[in-house]
Amino acid sequence: MKIGLLTSSADSFAVTLRHLPDFEAAGLDRVFVPEAYTFDSVSRLGAIAVSTSTVEIATGIMNVYSRTPALIAMTAAGLDALSEGRFILGLGTSGPQVVEGFHAVPYTAPLARTREVIEICRAVWRREPLAHDGQVFRIPLPANPTEPAGPAARPLRLVDHPVRAAIPVYLAALGPRNVQLAAELADGWLPTLYRPESAADVFGPALKRGAASRAAGLGPLEIAVDVKLMISDDRDELALGDQRVREYLALYVGGMGVPGKNFYNDLVRRYGFEEAAAEIEDLYRGGQKAAAAAAVPDQLLRTVSLVGPRGYVAERVAALRASGVTGINAAPVAPDISRRVSDIAALKEIAG
Repeated sequence: MKIGLLTSSADSFAVTLRHLPDFEAAGLDRVFVPEAYTFDSVSRLGAIAVSTSTVEIATGIMNVYSRTPALIAMTAAGLDALSEGRFILGLGTSGPQVVEGFHAVPYTAPLARTREVIEICRAVWRREPLAHDGQVFRIPLPANPTEPAGPAARPLRLVDHPVRAAIPVYLAALGPRNVQLAAELADGWLPTLYRPESAADVFGPALKRGAASRAAGLGPLEIAVDVKLMISDDRDELALGDQRVREYLALYVGGMGVPGKNFYNDLVRRYGFEEAAAEIEDLYRGGQKAAAAAAVPDQLLRTVSLVGPRGYVAERVAALRASGVTGINAAPVAPDISRRVSDIAALKEIAG
């Protein structure tokens, strides 16, 4: 089971960068760099690529709206070359709040757009002349109908030769159709707020449908879940860790998106926490953030995080593995960097 580190825009990147060799020495396999309406992920991944030697580096995630498909492909090929073949392209649709509110791009056709972005990226990496006629993208653009004498642009291929003609693509997905698309087309799936006890019922049918149409040549679907991590026997320390998880869940379940269009709230409802999801959203949107965090059910908190003594964390890792998980992308919540490194080392030992 591969262990990843989820970096956070709330932490100093300079500090994280300085300690990444320590994480690498502790057995870290991957590092994921987020991108929402923060600093971009690409510049940070470039710095990480030249500061490490073995860890895989990944966007976690890059949305499919704010860059053209060809630019996403070029960027991925560049980071793969800079890291000598260690890059993973983590993609997702993000949501209307970021895509429309920050990037000023209409949040339309998310499934079709994601599918076409992946198809176009793979064509670019194979250095094929780029010709695509889809629902969302037409490449090259046809001649301007107001200028009949102007020829259409000819298809171009990537000038440089990528280190790999097939860079791994991991897709962040929660809804049934997105999960199905991940199982059909992606190398890996990146779920968050993943609850192994509910995975078979909530995600199983979509994964099965996608697997039935899985693209030829792809290996088994990797499943790398996001979790908060703290391994400790100290009750006070664990209470602080639990509080960090509560606040995180309150933000995502209660404050993301807009009422009626919150993917995380929908997921928690599908897990069976309908009343709690509604209460958390009402409280959070009403400005009562502390009360929203307090309303997070213990059962939900315990089953979507890895906060507890080593033996408890080992039990939860076993539950993740039994549900089909092949990787854990951990966001350590210990207060200091040395403890975060030691927690990653301990998780690596537990996961094997």
